[in-house]
Amino acid sequence: MESISPFIVSAIEKIWNIIEIWWWAPLPFFLWRPFLFYWRWWRMEIWMFRQKKVLLEIKMPKEVLKPLKSMEQVFSAIWGNVFDPPDWFEYWFEGKDLDTVQLEMASLGGEPHLYVRCTEGRRNAVESSIYSQYPEAEISAVDDYTKYVPQDTPNRDWEIWGTDYFLNRDEVYPIKTYADFFEETESAKEEKRIDPMATLLEGMAKLGPNEQLWIQVAATPVLSVKSIFEGGYGDFVAKGREIADRLAKRVAKPGPKSILVEAFDEAAYLKMPGSKTEEEKAEEKQVFPAEMRLTPGEKNVVEAVEKKIAKRCFSCFIRFIYLAKRDSYFGGAKGIPFGFFNQFATENLNNPRPWTRTITKIKKYITINFLVGKISFPTLGILEKRRIFLRKRRLFFRYTKRMPPLFPRSSGPAIFVLNTEELATIFHFPGRVVAPAPFVSRVESKRGEAPPGLPM
Repeated sequence: MESISPFIVSAIEKIWNIIEIWWWAPLPFFLWRPFLFYWRWWRMEIWMFRQKKVLLEIKMPKEVLKPLKSMEQVFSAIWGNVFDPPDWFEYWFEGKDLDTVQLEMASLGGEPHLYVRCTEGRRNAVESSIYSQYPEAEISAVDDYTKYVPQDTPNRDWEIWGTDYFLNRDEVYPIKTYADFFEETESAKEEKRIDPMATLLEGMAKLGPNEQLWIQVAATPVLSVKSIFEGGYGDFVAKGREIADRLAKRVAKPGPKSILVEAFDEAAYLKMPGSKTEEEKAEEKQVFPAEMRLTPGEKNVVEAVEKKIAKRCFSCFIRFIYLAKRDSYFGGAKGIPFGFFNQFATENLNNPRPWTRTITKIKKYITINFLVGKISFPTLGILEKRRIFLRKRRLFFRYTKRMPPLFPRSSGPAIFVLNTEELATIFHFPGRVVAPAPFVSRVESKRGEAPPGLPM
């Protein structure tokens, strides 16, 4: 042992000398990804501050007789007009990102308003997309309504409550859309009597003068194929097809075999005359196609998934804030957006739910994963008030700056894919038949065309 000790000491000294001299060598490999993340964040923040935003208020016509499919066409046009992916230089050095369109519904003292927020350069494209289907609507640039409340909310005078939303299942499962609320063959007036926005607008119109309710739906056009520079959101279509095939119990076709494998299979199945391969036996057992063996409920789920991946998609996040002066604050008002979004929930497809990570309340316990399972511990109210205050302040800041829930990260449970049909269901222009609330801003008179002989 004594003869080995000097050798061990010498080896340790050599190893330590190597570490002391070359300790910095592995750092680039460990710090490369954090460096790219913060570099991209820095360049993107500079690019974002250079973009001039405009808030457009949309006043709905008195009577909207067009079907909701027209609003779906509006979003399809916006997708094509706004989609402008950066190349590698713009992405890494200029910080360019895909343009996002914010669809916002706000009740300011009991007066519901509809807004669309976009960059100044995309304003004409967004307006033309809306006018193409709703020529009688009025669109005008207005001041940002979020500036007219104290920017340090919550404070002594103002209180808020809000949350972000997430989908409780995979995003390839759609939420309940307007096609599920009524039949396409019905007349336009009958169609709008069961419009899902009626509940929201009526609730918004009943708020008091010192109360406000803000709802924000941010939509970024994305491709279905994964690509950093072209705005991909994963291989969304491939994932949807895989899930649809699994739900439909479709047997995946085997890939091409090598010559040696085919020769081995032939030798194995030619031992006895008339023997059949396993694939042939499986085909004989399946007399009817897989689609014909599905129950009506299973068939509806498969059709819904395939229908969603067939349309243009947006990467979205949804949030709402209820804020009021403390003497007028009514906690039950947050049930208005809860009831609105709950209309789009189904048990067999998808369900938009409040995300507990950003909801402005704190759990009375924390859950930790151990090897034996999940164990919950009471928080005993430690820093509860401070944590609630920070959540409210963070949610208010991200709403006013129109930032994602986990900015600068652009992914997470609260960012999900919605197609044009789902967006049209959440945000559209209902007529007075469905939304008779008297304080909804509308165009009271129909605009006429200019005289043909008017000099230009």
